[in-house]
Amino acid sequence: MKKYIKCLLLLSITFLCRSSLLHAQNVESYSLQQLQDSALKNNHVLAIKQWEIKEKQEKTKEDEIKRYPTPTLNGNYQHVFNLGEITIPKGTLGETNSASFPNTDRSFNVGKHENYGAGLSVYQPITQQAKISTLLKADKTDEILTEKEKFKTSLQIKQAIVKLYYGTLILQKQLDEAEAKLALAKSKYTDVENALLAGKTIHADKAGLQANIADEEQNVLKINIQIQDYIGDLINVTGVNAGSLKLAEIEPAVQQVNGLEEYKNVASNSNADLQIANLNKSKALLGIKAARQSNIPDIGLVGGYSYVFGSAIVPSSNPYIGVNLKWNLQDIFSNKKIVKQRQFRLKQSEESILNTQQQVNNDIEKAYRKINQSLALITVAQKVVSYQKEELKIQENKQVAGLNVKTDLLNTKSFLAKSEADRYAAQLSYLMAVSDLQILTGQ
Repeated sequence: MKKYIKCLLLLSITFLCRSSLLHAQNVESYSLQQLQDSALKNNHVLAIKQWEIKEKQEKTKEDEIKRYPTPTLNGNYQHVFNLGEITIPKGTLGETNSASFPNTDRSFNVGKHENYGAGLSVYQPITQQAKISTLLKADKTDEILTEKEKFKTSLQIKQAIVKLYYGTLILQKQLDEAEAKLALAKSKYTDVENALLAGKTIHADKAGLQANIADEEQNVLKINIQIQDYIGDLINVTGVNAGSLKLAEIEPAVQQVNGLEEYKNVASNSNADLQIANLNKSKALLGIKAARQSNIPDIGLVGGYSYVFGSAIVPSSNPYIGVNLKWNLQDIFSNKKIVKQRQFRLKQSEESILNTQQQVNNDIEKAYRKINQSLALITVAQKVVSYQKEELKIQENKQVAGLNVKTDLLNTKSFLAKSEADRYAAQLSYLMAVSDLQILTGQ
């Protein structure tokens, strides 16, 4: 019975250890899309832009209120220490044969010591409605502009993830190549040591071979450091809560690419930078229009009601209605300078559109050219990989037949690893160029 229990315990422990090991090995790998989604979700710059959009929306609502009547409540209280007096001289009201009215001089206090009043006035702008409409259009343009800036930031983040992701995969292939070269260098050194021990040679550049091993070890270390830096940047940008990342392997495939002019035409309507430049031009035009509308006098309807207690002159209850005019004549002269300033800003925005259009077209041409260059490199690299694989088969057959040494096989594997790394780099360079083209066209 004890042996049975002991066997069960051993089996349970073995199962738990194996499960833990499998769990440790099954580390979740992240695809490019997952990392991009995580970055867009956790990025602080995008969060700032989203709050900025909400701020602009509230600013639009605030200015919308200016269209409607402006009610103003007012109230006041005064304690008057010295009251005014009115004196009616004797006989002012008339005289008879026997009496005068009043029969003596009479003095009366005017008002009361306690005075207070309250009122409500309402002002409805009329001539300023056109300027308010222009202001609201400018607010809406500013809101759309911030949304486009957020969209541009999201594209930049996605592009940064693409470069870090593909760059890491390229480095991992280069690491395979570097490790193959290191194994070859160690094998050459072992062969020389064995030859010296067997007395087959008396001259050997052991120091040179050791230096070669150290150089390859240094290269492996450099690539590992680069990979750690890239992974660290990916964790920082994406906000993934992990000590390290495992990137999903991908099989790069050639995609269908349209004509160059088609991409330029799409970019002219969808490119984020061009859209922002055009919105800045719209803002400048609205600014000029608003400055000219500021020359119009402010005319509006005013009405209200006031209640006063303690005054002998002003009636206690006083409803009123009328028209109000405000016109700062100095604005006629200052607005001319404001219009000039905003016209110069318009010129700047027009130049910015031309410059941005030129830059976008140049970047599209560059990305398109890089696609064609990468396709040519992929074709050549594919041939090299194919030839190296054939050479590897030959060396493996020779190894079985005893017609070569281990270093010959490792040397061929090293060349194959290099050619595969070059092909992979060319394929990922192609995908990066395609990604650049999609971002430039706002896709």
